[in-house]
Amino acid sequence: MSRLRIVVLGGTGFVGRSLCLRLASAGHEVRILTRHRERHRDLLVLPSAQVVETDVHDPAMLRREFAGCDAVINLVGILNESRRMSFERAHVELPARVAQGCRAAGVPRLLHMSALHAGVTAPSRYLRSKARGEQAVMAAAGVLRVTSFRPSVIFGRGDSFTNRFAALLRQVPLVFPLACPEARLQPVHVEDVTQSFVVALERPETAGQCYNLCGPRAYSLRELVVLIANLTGQRRRILPLGSALSLLQARLLQFAPGKPFAPDNFYSLQVPSICADSFPEIFGIDPAGFESTASAYL
Repeated sequence: MSRLRIVVLGGTGFVGRSLCLRLASAGHEVRILTRHRERHRDLLVLPSAQVVETDVHDPAMLRREFAGCDAVINLVGILNESRRMSFERAHVELPARVAQGCRAAGVPRLLHMSALHAGVTAPSRYLRSKARGEQAVMAAAGVLRVTSFRPSVIFGRGDSFTNRFAALLRQVPLVFPLACPEARLQPVHVEDVTQSFVVALERPETAGQCYNLCGPRAYSLRELVVLIANLTGQRRRILPLGSALSLLQARLLQFAPGKPFAPDNFYSLQVPSICADSFPEIFGIDPAGFESTASAYL
């Protein structure tokens, strides 16, 4: 594939770093937009990468940074709201501005990160906002070549899923009270997700499509926490909580440092995050299994 000029929003996050490394290593010119350039100077070591400090919520700034680019990738997402950032602003307003910025700057290609089973009638604000954001970018598909990705929970070195549970297990001496223990998840490895983005840039037939991305096996949350405990050598008794106690735990932990669990997370877990079909064949990927891959970094 020819060298492309690509702008990445959310490139300083867990998935973004993996993707930017792949893109830069493939020889593409990567422009990573961030609010705080000095915090991410380590990304400057990537070949052909540029870290630009800007406000991605400013339409004029987006048009300026998108000018002359071949593709834009939007990975911006939050799991919990804060005073500075709401689901509406991150997942709905920003994707709409990105699509508008692409049209204004003449960018032909847009890749968007959504979420598995995002829906306007979903029980959580997170999933509802993700659905509306996806609708905003797909509405531009007549003008732009848009592809949307809907992954289950993403795991890998430096993730906020396995590492958070590993840290929580270390803080609890004997018994670990687990909310939503029967929630169904199908973890997908970060490298499989980012490789799908790279392949999509090479395959024009992916334009106009939405792809569900899952690993090879589905688990209950309890099964995953037991695996994490075993992989980190922590002997803990897992105490499964019922629905009422799970929601109570969420209401309490939303005030804990880092907000490890919040009511909206509880509602998201009511929707099984699993795929009905195997990994999309078009990407040519045999998805990595959770146990063998997580053991390498946990």
